[in-house]
Amino acid sequence: MAILEVDDLRKLYGPTVALEGVSFQVEAGEMFGLLGPNGAGKTTLLSILSCLLPASGGEARILGRRVGVNDPELRRQIGIVPQELALYGELTARENLAFFGGLYGMGGADLKQRCDEVLAAVALSDRAEDRTEAFSGGMKRRLNLGVALMHRPRLIMLDEPTTGVDPQSRNHIFEEVKRLNAAGVTVVYTSHYMEEVQSLCKRVGIIDHGKLIACDDLSALLRRFEGLIQLRLRPITATLRAQLEALPGVRLSQRDEDTLELQCADVKGTLVRVVPLLNDQQVELLGLESEEPNLERVFLHLTGRALRD
Repeated sequence: MAILEVDDLRKLYGPTVALEGVSFQVEAGEMFGLLGPNGAGKTTLLSILSCLLPASGGEARILGRRVGVNDPELRRQIGIVPQELALYGELTARENLAFFGGLYGMGGADLKQRCDEVLAAVALSDRAEDRTEAFSGGMKRRLNLGVALMHRPRLIMLDEPTTGVDPQSRNHIFEEVKRLNAAGVTVVYTSHYMEEVQSLCKRVGIIDHGKLIACDDLSALLRRFEGLIQLRLRPITATLRAQLEALPGVRLSQRDEDTLELQCADVKGTLVRVVPLLNDQQVELLGLESEEPNLERVFLHLTGRALRD
């Protein structure tokens, strides 16, 4: 069952096209990755889905309900972790959580208990009574996530939740997002860290110039590209070249007199076959580098630029 449905969504700012016919679905309980270079339309899309910005055309539905601006019923079902921190520095961590929980109608014993639960989840119980303005960047990011969790949303959308944080805080956020998803919360996750998306998400959408240029299972996206093995050898003989070219699924090229490159779908399997050939030919291995197909290569191929461009 789809919890989020986006159908031909469009957004214009005067003559500027920010979104052009974006369509995709996110299933209930899914962890969906959304990538796009700066200015691609990703933030505009998330703003529309968060009930903050009207669309110029098309529609989006969450839990079967059409998304519109300032829909209080729908906003109770979604949690938003914006890239910009949404916290009050003069309030303590607990007071921030209680304030935002109150906006969703929470109160009394339930609000107090939920504040305790969320503080524990984002590893801030020991700083609950400290003002947020004294927090490190990583602690603020963790509290920013906690604010979005207060009302127990069924869908949570995270826009760069680990940007600029220390490794410990990044790991806390990373693990809490995985725990939420395992508990049944649907997640739309955006990040500049490709390894995060590749590790978390089984399905990924890539948006560029306002268009969704790819949306598929991660495994299917990765199969579009081959891995790479680079061997520095001495000597490179004609016999060795012929044997390497005969390996199944391998395309061989020579960069210089000491370096061969093998493009292949199965990097590990190819390496298992290559090593005995080198031993048989008594070839000296001077260096070895290998690269599995990864999301960054897919992204660069599809958009022609790095994620932070």
